[in-house]
Amino acid sequence: MPTDFTPIPVPSAVSAPFWAAGLEGTLRLPQCSACSHIRFPLDPICPRCLSPEYEWADLSGRGTVQSFVRFRRAYDPSWEDRVPYVVALIQLEEGPVMISNVVGEDATQVGVDDRVHVVFEVRTDHAALPQFRLTKGE
Repeated sequence: MPTDFTPIPVPSAVSAPFWAAGLEGTLRLPQCSACSHIRFPLDPICPRCLSPEYEWADLSGRGTVQSFVRFRRAYDPSWEDRVPYVVALIQLEEGPVMISNVVGEDATQVGVDDRVHVVFEVRTDHAALPQFRLTKGE
């Protein structure tokens, strides 16, 4: 029996503000109150200084492609309508690196060092998934 491998976020006490911000069109991550490190992946303890104190910070949503792979084959039938698709490592301007999709008509033209910006795909009433589009003119 085929299964749908489409990610469906399940907000937790730690991640709910991240997912809710996506519904507002904002990339928001916890920033350590002690050392200003932006925490990603989400964690209640700062990996740099071990402080539990943080505030949610709105980020620019801009970044640079560090690496990527173009998938030209659906490894699950539920993804056949998405082929080809791109999965990339995105270095955000503020520091963290995210693994995400590059989406849009020109997504398969992506290259290392290309500039991207965040867009959101609503997945549930409680969460929108951050994805990235190529930034034109940069």
